[in-house]
Amino acid sequence: MSLQLHRPDGKGGLEPRPVVEQDYRRQLKSGRWGVALGKGRLPMLANPEMNPTSVTRSIAFWAFLAAATFGLLVVGYGTGFWSLAR
Repeated sequence: MSLQLHRPDGKGGLEPRPVVEQDYRRQLKSGRWGVALGKGRLPMLANPEMNPTSVTRSIAFWAFLAAATFGLLVVGYGTGFWSLAR
């Protein structure tokens, strides 16, 4: 059984449509896809949607989150809001 596409032949029947295999790489003629560059390299493209966070800011965020979590646990157990299993 084949998966050929068929189309009407005008007489009430169907005729197979010839299969044309196209190489998608031939359609990539834009320079941004690296066709103009040698050895199949891709160009360096900027991503305007991503602004990386600095290392200092990342460390400060996680340190604050850890300290806030620890403080919440100490206050919660210290006031008796949570109790240790006995």
